[in-house]
Amino acid sequence: MSRNHIAATGCVLAITALTLTPLPALAARWAAGAAPSPVPVPVPAPSPGDTAPRPAGTVPTPAVLTPAAVIPTVLTPVAPPQRAESTPPAINLPPGVIEALQRDLGLTRRQAEARPRNEIRLAPVEARLREELGGRFGGSWFTGTTARTLVVATTSAADIPAIVSAGARAEVVRASLATLKAVKRKLDDALPARPAGGSVRYVDVRSNKVVVLSRYAPVTQNVIKSIGVDANLVVVLASKEDPRPLRVPNRPLHVPERPRYGLKGGDAYYTGTGRCSVGFPVTRGDHRGFVTAGHCGRKGDVTTGFNQVAQGVFRGSTFPVSDFAWIAVNDDWVPTAEVSSGGAGTTVPVAGATTAIEGASVCRSGSTTGWHCGLILQRDVSAVYPTGKIFELTRTNVCSERGDSGGAFVSIDQAQGVTSGGWGDCGTGATDTVTYFQPIREILKAYHLTLMTVAPAPPPAPAPPSVPTPRPVR
Repeated sequence: MSRNHIAATGCVLAITALTLTPLPALAARWAAGAAPSPVPVPVPAPSPGDTAPRPAGTVPTPAVLTPAAVIPTVLTPVAPPQRAESTPPAINLPPGVIEALQRDLGLTRRQAEARPRNEIRLAPVEARLREELGGRFGGSWFTGTTARTLVVATTSAADIPAIVSAGARAEVVRASLATLKAVKRKLDDALPARPAGGSVRYVDVRSNKVVVLSRYAPVTQNVIKSIGVDANLVVVLASKEDPRPLRVPNRPLHVPERPRYGLKGGDAYYTGTGRCSVGFPVTRGDHRGFVTAGHCGRKGDVTTGFNQVAQGVFRGSTFPVSDFAWIAVNDDWVPTAEVSSGGAGTTVPVAGATTAIEGASVCRSGSTTGWHCGLILQRDVSAVYPTGKIFELTRTNVCSERGDSGGAFVSIDQAQGVTSGGWGDCGTGATDTVTYFQPIREILKAYHLTLMTVAPAPPPAPAPPSVPTPRPVR
């Protein structure tokens, strides 16, 4: 069994690979006021192989820890042809998203509104090109303050016309994404525990390298030389980044009680020894519950809700290697397909689980720091926590603090994953903060769960044919 599909002892799981549905039509669905309902989220087969408030006008770059010494192996950047742009379609974004993007990325309101529209517009282009390029695909990412440009890398210059004609920018690189992932897997298997083996490893598609972060870069570099990987595809960066789980000791929060014990992403819950955050409400057969971080509790542990009322029990938990769990709740709790997105009870409806592209905006909800946004930096990340190695995480520059563990990560209205660990905090003036999440689709697949999502609004019924009114004949 592969390490990314290890489940808790005693669980026998059925795994089904299905076809992922496209991003929903946001405006039509929300305008219709669709109610939450449990809708299966298809899970495809696995592929081979808290940011602090910033002054307006400053945007954190995804390559925050990559120095100028890292020279990208890009050979040929080719921009898409200039076209007359039409006005982007109006989209009713979830409450709290625009405001958080302004605050955490230093955007104007106009920029914060444009970024999600561009991400939605270009996502189908990326999916099509990824499939067409196959083994030549070198990665993809958004660039620019408003994600106006999609970059797609390939190992063959012959793919440039197809990439450009699709509306993306083409870059020719030496190594495919599959090759870089294979190098990273070899490092994961061979590198020793930290400090010699570094604290973080990831594929950086922008530089076409496998990056290893280490407090003792020269030592780690010497270790890598003995492993036998292509040295041109690996770079070791000196970094103080020291990821660790974000569970907090059991100190109750003072929060008002809600009627009927509603349950949504970002809410606090408690075990006997600590506080974590709700990820996404899910169902499994007749059971209702939610997903969260595995380091928050073990299988069989009981939980209480934000109000210290008996809530549920861990039905499955995996940590380390992976960091996810699911909790079945009792009948006193009513899960809804929503994530808390700030004060005054505002929420984001969860419409699906389409994976966001690197460089896309992403927001996190947690019981300690609330609602914060940032950018997706890298995927397929390995982090070495003090308690063990965690694989296949996603790295972001969203800020977080202890107690946010397990909380929900969303991109617009699409579930992305649950908070695992981080480095830094959300204090005023905090910089270079990093938070990792465990992708949601792996969790659903491991425990055979169904993500609760908002139901699509039914299409309007066609108007009945016009029938002339009978008139008396005189």
